[in-house]
Amino acid sequence: MLEVMRGNLCEAQNRMKVFADKHRTERSFEVGDEVYLKLHPYKQSSVQLRRNMKLAPKYYGPFRILAKIGPVAYRLALPPTSGIHPVFHVSLLKKKIGHKHTPTLNLPIFDQHGFCKVYPSQILARRLISRRNDPVPQVLVQWINYGPSEATWEDYYDLVARFPDFNMDRGGPGPSLPGSNVTDRCGNSRIN
Repeated sequence: MLEVMRGNLCEAQNRMKVFADKHRTERSFEVGDEVYLKLHPYKQSSVQLRRNMKLAPKYYGPFRILAKIGPVAYRLALPPTSGIHPVFHVSLLKKKIGHKHTPTLNLPIFDQHGFCKVYPSQILARRLISRRNDPVPQVLVQWINYGPSEATWEDYYDLVARFPDFNMDRGGPGPSLPGSNVTDRCGNSRIN
């Protein structure tokens, strides 16, 4: 009885291994090769930059391989501002093919906990929207390391709470909010 159970377990393990190996590929790189790095910023971020981060690019780079650490680990030449460890598993790397250099996005900056750090660069525009018949001020924020096309509308008060040291007055070319006389319950002006 025990032998039959062992045989069935071995057979099941072999079957699972065959199916798991179907989608696996052998990858190896040489020192000096250029590779793209696969990151999941929507999983590593504490402050979301977009409404839907799963549509953010997956691959960054290309980066040069500095050393082969083991059979499946490589050290990359990352910019010093990246804030992430430069050693990656082979499954996160994709070889750069060809000599054409395509413009790529900058690597996101991470803090010591592995969360993606985003910081506002400038305020492009301002507006008031109505939410439950209350005026809610919003600002169009361009983020550091991202272009104006990736700017997002953020609630003014949420932005002030998340980035208290960011100067909201150096906002750039955006028009001032219509109805900038919005006040809180105590009568204090809350915009500009």
